[in-house]
Amino acid sequence: MPSFSLHNADCLDFLKTMDDCSIDSIVTDPPYGISFMGKKWDYDVPSLDIWKECLRVLKPGGHLLAFAGTRTQHRMAVNIEDAGFEIRDMVAWVYGQGFPKSLDVSKAIDKLAGAKREIIGQKTRGDVQAAKNNSVTIAAAHANRNNKAIFGYGVEDITVPATPEAQQWEGWGTALKPSLEPITLARKPFKGTVAANVLEHGTGAINVNGCRVETTDSYYYPNGPGGKSHHYSSKKRSIEVRPNPTESNPLGRWPANLIHDGSDEVVGLFPRSNGQQGAISGKEPSSKTSNVFGEYAGRNESQPRNDSGSAARFFYSPKVSKKERGEGNNHPTVKPIALMAYLCRLVTPPNGTVLDPFMGSGSTGIAALQEGFSFVGVEREPEYLAIAERRIQNSLKGSMLR
Repeated sequence: MPSFSLHNADCLDFLKTMDDCSIDSIVTDPPYGISFMGKKWDYDVPSLDIWKECLRVLKPGGHLLAFAGTRTQHRMAVNIEDAGFEIRDMVAWVYGQGFPKSLDVSKAIDKLAGAKREIIGQKTRGDVQAAKNNSVTIAAAHANRNNKAIFGYGVEDITVPATPEAQQWEGWGTALKPSLEPITLARKPFKGTVAANVLEHGTGAINVNGCRVETTDSYYYPNGPGGKSHHYSSKKRSIEVRPNPTESNPLGRWPANLIHDGSDEVVGLFPRSNGQQGAISGKEPSSKTSNVFGEYAGRNESQPRNDSGSAARFFYSPKVSKKERGEGNNHPTVKPIALMAYLCRLVTPPNGTVLDPFMGSGSTGIAALQEGFSFVGVEREPEYLAIAERRIQNSLKGSMLR
């Protein structure tokens, strides 16, 4: 039976008490070093010493998955690499509900000049709204409702430039809309071959089949059982015979280094395509399914194709819903349980133990336990530890959204 332990401590201090080579994987959402909301814990990315301790407690070949911010990903990855890890990849989590935090240059120029702008109307900005994704309710903005002062929720005046200089720079800003978070995938070096290391420690490889992306692809095997032709689908039903399938495997598509949230905005960035054969024309995209795989493109029966649309080739995990967040959870950077479960499953061997040295509100712990792994969580802030403990206990009782 999987077990878990939660610890209120500075992660560096706690890691030093752990045994060498005692952990199978580390899946964590550490501070990004962007001073998010003025929080002291986010003043810098984790230090070299912390990653060295993470390396020490991992088994040879054990994997680390660490989220980062786009502005500080380089610093995160360099510290991880300098600690002795081997950087294996970078996974991009793409989402559509990021809120742009940009300076309005035109307004700033008028303010600098002491000029008062004429108000011509008002608009509602950044409100958290409920959006339906079939049976799953997701938040239309990723920050919690308590952050109005930071994210500008509420009514905003619509104004026009007061000075010629402000008019010249109308529409200019200082930041792009955030739409992805990079996740560093790293591995502890080991001696010998992957095969030998897996047999000795259970670590060193990633769980490809366990993380394949379900599709509506059909796979044609001319030499099937009994010498007959067979076609299969990773869905329960077969769609059509395709003599030249790409990535042919009835279990689904190979897991990619891109994950998306299934939002209309993100799905719209992926053109419907005929696998390697060009674009699809015809039927409009269908609605998304309620599970974590997604089914995005309409079907054009007159034209053979190799998949159901490019967005469906990637793992899909929606943003955190109010129900999943849990009552009283004021942590500002809660990650989706489905996403963390996928990541835990990708790098953790059966019956393994997952460590999260920056546990926050406990999403990694919930995910690890739901996947059948044991879990060790460390959190320095007492209020977040209490939230994590409550959420994990509730998930074990079956009250957490699955």
